[in-house]
Amino acid sequence: MKPLRVVKSTFIPVNIENIDTDQIIPARFLKATTKEGFGQNLFRDWRYENDDPSKPKSGFPLNQSQYTGEILVAGKNFGCGSSREHAAWSIQDYGFRAVVSSFFADIFKNNALNNGVLPVTVSEDFLHRIFQQDHNATLTIDLEKQTITIDATGEQEHFDINNYKKTCMLNGYSDIDYLLSIKPEIEAFEKAEN
Repeated sequence: MKPLRVVKSTFIPVNIENIDTDQIIPARFLKATTKEGFGQNLFRDWRYENDDPSKPKSGFPLNQSQYTGEILVAGKNFGCGSSREHAAWSIQDYGFRAVVSSFFADIFKNNALNNGVLPVTVSEDFLHRIFQQDHNATLTIDLEKQTITIDATGEQEHFDINNYKKTCMLNGYSDIDYLLSIKPEIEAFEKAEN
């Protein structure tokens, strides 16, 4: 995983509540066993007419050229439904570094953190204010400070994250990478026990 400290970017708004993992990545695309290539099918059924990539739905934000960026902003209860890790893979593969919502399903949140995508939980009011911004607006997410800022207005909120997952995200560690980073401490502990 790539380390994540600060993400300052425009954002893509998908102002829909209860986006489940089957809408994020439809089940028919879950046959692959590697993480690559899932981004092209992110929100597949919402992006294309009759499942045809040559017929993008003009009303969907990912198909609108004015919306770009490394941050996805979504409605409440993002990632609900089945516990497929592929949902996080597709978001990461599309190019998003963070997802902002007022509530995340627990399993999706953990899958996102394990795959280098930062889920940022904000209040309903703050989320509403983000959705009111125009397409040129930027957000700044500072993982070390655990803050998200609407840059145009200076409005800011603090978000929570598990300290262990924060350390992993800041350093680009998987769980195994983290264990390797503390190998000397583990070895010292083993010696002290003997």
